[in-house]
Amino acid sequence: MLSNRKEIHVEWGDCDPAGIVYFPRFFEYFDACTNALFEKAGFRKAEMLKKYSLLGIPLVNTQAKFHSPASFGETVFVETRISEWGRTSFQVEHKLYKGEVLAAEGTEKRVWTVRDANARNGIRSETIPQDVKDKFEK
Repeated sequence: MLSNRKEIHVEWGDCDPAGIVYFPRFFEYFDACTNALFEKAGFRKAEMLKKYSLLGIPLVNTQAKFHSPASFGETVFVETRISEWGRTSFQVEHKLYKGEVLAAEGTEKRVWTVRDANARNGIRSETIPQDVKDKFEK
């Protein structure tokens, strides 16, 4: 199963006044890590959108558990993988480490979506192409 490891240097702007990462920033880290995982699988976002007439892969559910704070000046890393494939959606798992210590965990459920002028909001889910899934199974 394909996974990706992304290093993140904690900047001052990521932190609250106490110098620890403000919790919404973790979700931004996780989003960037999902994009990095797709790139590692060979899917650059602009190319993927065009090739599959994809509108995007929006979040429909996300959650996180925080075990240990990350602080200004630290370098952390996030391991990301697809933990489950559905027909039109998939689950992404993130584990953020400070050295060997698991500091935070996150999950995202995302949906493969395309434009549809007949849909209520102009968007609908679509079956995830098998060739996309196959790239993550290697």
